[in-house]
Amino acid sequence: MAQTMDIAVSKNGKRVLNVWFAVLVLFLYAPLGLLLLFSFNDNNLPVFPLKGFTTSAYEQFAANAELKASVVTSAKVAAISSLIAVLLGLLAAIVLVRRHVFGKSVASALLLSPLVVPYIALAIGLLVFFSQVPEWFPLGMRTIVMGHVVLSIPYTILILVPRFERLDVRIEEAARDLGAGAFQTFRLITLPLILPALVSAFIVAFVLSFDEIIIASFVNGDITTFPIYLFSQLRFPTLLPQVIAVACVVMAASALILVGAEIGRRILERRLGAEL
Repeated sequence: MAQTMDIAVSKNGKRVLNVWFAVLVLFLYAPLGLLLLFSFNDNNLPVFPLKGFTTSAYEQFAANAELKASVVTSAKVAAISSLIAVLLGLLAAIVLVRRHVFGKSVASALLLSPLVVPYIALAIGLLVFFSQVPEWFPLGMRTIVMGHVVLSIPYTILILVPRFERLDVRIEEAARDLGAGAFQTFRLITLPLILPALVSAFIVAFVLSFDEIIIASFVNGDITTFPIYLFSQLRFPTLLPQVIAVACVVMAASALILVGAEIGRRILERRLGAEL
């Protein structure tokens, strides 16, 4: 063990790790860099050599009402489903960590099962279920939201449960001893301490819902989300530049949101740590 640690912290070991990390980053982000490069290429096809620099794809995207409507639809679905998933994940995390219930391990496995069930099987199951009660759940935005909630709950639980486990229960007990009720203790003590985890869970659920296409394509009805629209337009080479341009815009917006949220989360955790 000591010899392994010595190799890992040696100069050659650090060089190997740095090179491996650089290769990994290049492998992950080189396709995105090519996408950004081709979005400014004066050619309908993403091929080399580049013909010239142009921003016409972004101008066409800005004028495409159907494309912008699909982005707005996906944002609405993601916002609603993420909020519901975080609330349900919060309740599940409280039960799994703070309560002694019979069959807790079985309940935890059932709540996390969407992580191991293939998306296509989950989508077919949701479609069959909604088809049995069409008067209650007509295919559309509501069914997409419900499907994405089922998909996002495990991720919110995996983020919130470790936070609750790290939170000292004696802090909540002290608030109860001082006369605070259950709701008041949660609002004034627990909620501020788990707020960074709630924000992280919401962002993860939002990104997951915004990009999801398999479940949405089964239960969307006549609603077109952003991934569905992009996939349908790949058949038309003349529309490919717009698809690449809007993909770059969405990636840039997602990166800004994630970076801003991570910075805010760290600032909030430091502030809460200083207060405690």
